[in-house]
Amino acid sequence: MTAAAAAVALAVAVLLLVLAGGGALWWLSTSAASVDEEDAEDGTARVEQKADPKAVPTFVPLDTFTVNLADRDGERYAQIGITLEVRDGKVAEQIKAFMPAIRNNILMVLAHKTSAELLQREGKQQLAAEIRREAMRPLGVEMPTAPADAGTPDDTPARKARPRATADLPVRQVHFSNFIIQ
Repeated sequence: MTAAAAAVALAVAVLLLVLAGGGALWWLSTSAASVDEEDAEDGTARVEQKADPKAVPTFVPLDTFTVNLADRDGERYAQIGITLEVRDGKVAEQIKAFMPAIRNNILMVLAHKTSAELLQREGKQQLAAEIRREAMRPLGVEMPTAPADAGTPDDTPARKARPRATADLPVRQVHFSNFIIQ
């Protein structure tokens, strides 16, 4: 093989590596943020943000809640450990500053639950959503309790008030560390 043929073979190999690397980069960048179907309400596309696996989440554990449940057929109580996953350390400090109001709101939600509701997985998921909403309320963040009615005209306040993206909310998730019903 001559020197010219070896140089051409090397150039082709380098070109293939560059193209493969560019294709891999393009594929990774398009899969990092996937676009959902167009939102029929306002005509804008929603972007689903994926969690950064390198980012360490910030958790705020709350003292255990012990509350009488709203069962009519007998005295039942729940002992529930809750940890809030928050956006960052700044939000964690805000949560701690508003802790009396947040605990009050969560106790009010828990006191209206029955053991039958809390024994089901769906009941626990609903409780987590309600706790999340009530934990953000003292911070001045309102989260809608249910999606807006599809028949509502576009100029009503229910249509104008859009929920923020999940990544933008101060409390990202509610985790149960302990869940006892007696």
